Amino acid sequence: MSSAAPLQRGGHRIMASLLVLSDTAAAILLVADLLVVCGSVLLRFLFNAPVEWADDVARGLMVGSSFFGAASALARSENLGVAFFIDMLPVGIRRVVDSVGALLVTVIAGYVAFNALKLGWLTTGQTSGSGLPLELTFYPMGVGALFMTIFALDLFGSRPVRDMIAGAVATGLIVGLYLAWDFLLPASVPSSGTLMLVGFFVTLFGGLPIGFALALAALTFIWVEGTLPGVIFAQQMARGIDNFVLLAIPFFILVGYLMEANGMSVRLIELLQRAVGRMRGGLNVVMVTSMVLFSGISGSKMADVAAVGSVLIPAARRSRQNPGSAVALLAASAVMAETIPPCINLIILGFVANLSIGGLFVAGLLPAGLMALALIVVCIIFGKRPVSAEEIEPQIPMSGLWSGAIASFGLIFMIFAGFKSGFATATEISAFAAVYAIVIGSIVFRELSFKTAASSFVQAATRSGLVLFIVAAAQSLAFILTLQQVPHAVGDMMLSLSSAHGTWLFMLLSIVVLIVMGSVLEGAAALIIFGPLLLPVAIKLGIDPLHFGVVLVISMGLGLFAPPLGLGLYGACLIGNVPIEQTVRPIMGYLGLLFLCLLVIAFVPHISTALPRAFGY
Repeated sequence: MSSAAPLQRGGHRIMASLLVLSDTAAAILLVADLLVVCGSVLLRFLFNAPVEWADDVARGLMVGSSFFGAASALARSENLGVAFFIDMLPVGIRRVVDSVGALLVTVIAGYVAFNALKLGWLTTGQTSGSGLPLELTFYPMGVGALFMTIFALDLFGSRPVRDMIAGAVATGLIVGLYLAWDFLLPASVPSSGTLMLVGFFVTLFGGLPIGFALALAALTFIWVEGTLPGVIFAQQMARGIDNFVLLAIPFFILVGYLMEANGMSVRLIELLQRAVGRMRGGLNVVMVTSMVLFSGISGSKMADVAAVGSVLIPAARRSRQNPGSAVALLAASAVMAETIPPCINLIILGFVANLSIGGLFVAGLLPAGLMALALIVVCIIFGKRPVSAEEIEPQIPMSGLWSGAIASFGLIFMIFAGFKSGFATATEISAFAAVYAIVIGSIVFRELSFKTAASSFVQAATRSGLVLFIVAAAQSLAFILTLQQVPHAVGDMMLSLSSAHGTWLFMLLSIVVLIVMGSVLEGAAALIIFGPLLLPVAIKLGIDPLHFGVVLVISMGLGLFAPPLGLGLYGACLIGNVPIEQTVRPIMGYLGLLFLCLLVIAFVPHISTALPRAFGY
């Protein structure tokens, strides 16, 4: 026992060092990306000297940063998964299922690492359109996936030996039974598509992190068919995030973390508390308006929920409000803010469905305004006045609050003015927004030190790695679905139903599909898989694509924060430190209100299309 303890401590030190290395690599690649994008824009604008290789370098850096960030997130066990069903299992069975999941994560990560490194070797000597070596994209991806494999193996090995053996035996039995079935009765074996679908839902509801469940579904098809090489899988994962548009995701997430670190978020929320906190239901009104403003700055809903919830949930407790109701309103406000630019899900939908991201940003404003107004009215009608001003009002000088508010509104103005003027793309605007947040925090407020800035870059790289790994895995599954002609079959079915019963049925079915899939998948995955399936049908039926895109994103948001499966609701409960059971009843009321708003938005297209037409989209 005495010799095992130092061994264990040595192993922990090695893993801790590898995690620091992974964090550092992810953050440095993100910093380099920021410098490349900002430098490219400045050279183009000031000296009319565009840098031809900038886009290729930026995309390659993002792929590497995403996989290192995803590895760090895995090491910290931050990956999202559906825990509702597995939590109902007996303890012994749950431990075996957890061990199987940990082993599958290790296998998947190892497969990605091997094939990404192999792809780097196969593409050696090949160049991109601007002349840069292709292997510079795949080797960092492979090394990041290798870190992911090591962390996954460590998580599997940290379990009791009995659980590891049980997990390995259970996995071996499943594989062995399939191989025996295929050998003895090959004609009765389900198709690869059926096995892919069954495997996906079994592993998803078994608690496997969503990105890995999506990747395993694609791998199941590849392994069963045996005709596609593994490098195709790695290539599709890289292709899923190797796009300049998606760089806006890590940059806007970075803006959110920098705002929290430099004091802008606290100042803005506290100013709102001073302005409307004393009115009836004032604290709840502050929560809704804070989410509106923060969503206009940070593209990450969970970053917005964290920034607003960390300030206002404690304030709700001090004012003797039910914290479960406060968290429910926080989650409902996040649904409302899903279409407020620069929302990540609008960026992803624009990318996968080939829609104007600027057009989607503008189209989402009035629908979000309608839902925000509905929530505010309900907060005022059913709210109470605070007992005393001290419970809701922070004791900070007004000058300090106004400086934060002015800086925040300056950031919002920069984002919208950038889109309207055409000075830069969504990605380039997000990069300058991050630089703005750094300058304000370090020079104006003097609250952003090098250490806190570095921490913000690490957090942003980790969070964006989580999101983009899911995007990459969803792209690999979307590729398999396309091979099986699933989009064509779904389109034909939806068209036949709509021609028989009207366009309204197609709209309702689309809403239901996105709510259901948004509750079991992370929002990005639901949009990547179902956006390209449903949007061509909507266009054939004469539905405005920007309008339909807004409806899809709101529907996905309702599912993402709906109990009992909604992963967004679990995140809000963790931030508010409230059991999910306390939020179910109040959030169902809020979600019911937002669902009625969604129906109005869906069947009154002018709400979504008026502003895009006015702005020329």
